Amino acid sequence: MGRGKVQLRRIENKINRQVTFSKRRGGLLKKAHEISVLCDAEVALIVFSNKGKLFEFSTDSCMDSILERYERYSYTERQLVAADATPRSWTLEYNKLKSRAELLQRNHRHYMGEDIESLSLKEIQNLEQQLDTGLKNIRTRKNQLLHESISELQKKGKAIQEQNTTLTKKIKEKEKDKTIPQNTQWEMHNYVDHDTTFLMPPPPPALNMGGDYNHGGGGSSEGADGRTNELDLSLQPIYSCHMRCFPS
Repeated sequence: MGRGKVQLRRIENKINRQVTFSKRRGGLLKKAHEISVLCDAEVALIVFSNKGKLFEFSTDSCMDSILERYERYSYTERQLVAADATPRSWTLEYNKLKSRAELLQRNHRHYMGEDIESLSLKEIQNLEQQLDTGLKNIRTRKNQLLHESISELQKKGKAIQEQNTTLTKKIKEKEKDKTIPQNTQWEMHNYVDHDTTFLMPPPPPALNMGGDYNHGGGGSSEGADGRTNELDLSLQPIYSCHMRCFPS
């Protein structure tokens, strides 16, 4: 009677699992040693238990040299794989970019109204909807910019108006400051002229030094407007002025 196939699965019992690990580990190390002797191969075996304990085997105790050789080989293999994959990836990327550029160019022509003969009715409707949406966004942005520009101009106009008001006020104040001294000077001048007229002394009497002398018994005569003395001096009437002038 033949032996059935054993299903491999994790041993749940810890003791049984530890016993099995010790047996299988010994057999694995034995197999590694046998293959290294029989086949003259360099073998390196590393095993960590579930508790983290290290078990290792290497041909002729040269674990470091075997690991170094493995690293060099792995690095070379990775470089070769990367070198083979790089041109392939570049080709794929180029094809993607080329397809994207062609799509953009075709859409641009459609937006300009070119090469639309091959489009179906549904594609034409989608294109029209996209253009309407784009125009709506453009108009909205234009109105926003116009509103901002008008608001800015209104602010500048208000600032200029305030500056004009301030300058006009300053000019009026300066003109007022100049007018007050002129009015004061004019009033003082009129006051001085009035006082000078008011206090002006009377004119001196007129003396007639070259009058007629009566020779040979001529008699002297007195006029209504003046009197003549012995020296033939004509004496004018004396006036006393005070606000109004009357003959004294």
